Amino acid sequence: MSISNNTATIFCIANQKGGVGKTTTAINLAAALAAMRKRVLLIDLDPQGNATMGSGVDKNTVEKNLYQVLIGDTSITEARVPSESGGYDVLPANRELSGAEIDLIQMEEREKQLKQAIAHVVDEYDFILIDCPPTLSLLTLNGLASAHGVIIPMQCEYFALEGLSDLVNTIKRVYNNINPELQLIGLLRVMFDGRVTLQQQVSAQIESHFGSRVFETVIPRNVRLAEAPSHGMPGIVYDKNSRGAKAYIDFGNELIKRVKKEALRQQARPRL
Repeated sequence: MSISNNTATIFCIANQKGGVGKTTTAINLAAALAAMRKRVLLIDLDPQGNATMGSGVDKNTVEKNLYQVLIGDTSITEARVPSESGGYDVLPANRELSGAEIDLIQMEEREKQLKQAIAHVVDEYDFILIDCPPTLSLLTLNGLASAHGVIIPMQCEYFALEGLSDLVNTIKRVYNNINPELQLIGLLRVMFDGRVTLQQQVSAQIESHFGSRVFETVIPRNVRLAEAPSHGMPGIVYDKNSRGAKAYIDFGNELIKRVKKEALRQQARPRL
């Protein structure tokens, strides 16, 4: 992973399994980083537009969106809008994005359209977060081709482990064939209930298999986080004192520490 102090660090929030708290993580991580005075762009790469709506932006009334960026009709600078509640910028998405798959297939370097668009704004942000759709599609491939690393939110359930291997293999293929900077940054345990024995067991399995790539922060199952999107705001803004909000703030701090540690490691490398 190549990290520069002068340009944004780009992370995909990805999991091909739906309903695992992926968008909740993208929104609240963006807000947590913004609360730490970081310049953040959240890219909604999911045609459902949940990250857009959860950031307080009406996906149905935006003049421009990610679909038009991907097909080259507009730029991120023209399409992005501020999240008033979250304190970060949003590149919005809506159902139009569903048609991007067909349009992208006909384009050269179709898997790099998002990367080329991000290149024009990469020096305007500290972090760019990409909320990927819950499929291993051409849209997700565009996200992975653009990123320095992948953050995988996952529930500590049996079937979550089965799907995880497919995503890890996809990350490896993208690394080998498209994006040599891409790394698995870490797994984030979300919607965690420590009272459930199975979740404790799966959590231990994840730690045993992935070691230091598992984030120390654990996001608890929290009603306030679930309520926040209907109010068009991140959970850390909706109820900053809730357990879920505090956990995402902790996660933001942990992620920043990892990024700084990686930057220092790169600086210490001998130059040829």
